[in-house]
Amino acid sequence: QVQLVESGGGLVQPGGSLRLSCAASGSIFNIYRMAWYRQPPGNQRELVASIFSGNNTNYADSVKGRFTISMSRDNAKKTLYLQMRTLKPEDTAVYYCQALTYASQYWGQGIQVTVSS
Repeated sequence: QVQLVESGGGLVQPGGSLRLSCAASGSIFNIYRMAWYRQPPGNQRELVASIFSGNNTNYADSVKGRFTISMSRDNAKKTLYLQMRTLKPEDTAVYYCQALTYASQYWGQGIQVTVSS
């Protein structure tokens, strides 16, 4: 089992920055990929960025050059980050952290990011 807890969301003005964090605990040794998804109001959940255990990263076209995904590990915990810059109103969404093992997938509870003046 893997537990995921997101933090760092909130309200920010257009052009501003936020950093999301996702603390993973439990069977983290089995995780081979972590990712951020988001679900804008009235829309389906979409992939924002992903990172593999070898640090290969992928980004949605809409966030390339503005968002950076990274991961750190400290003893029994992995932490996933999403640094978001030059935020736009269309980045408003609930952001979810996901972890994949070869047996299952895990999701965080989601965290609201609102970009508005």
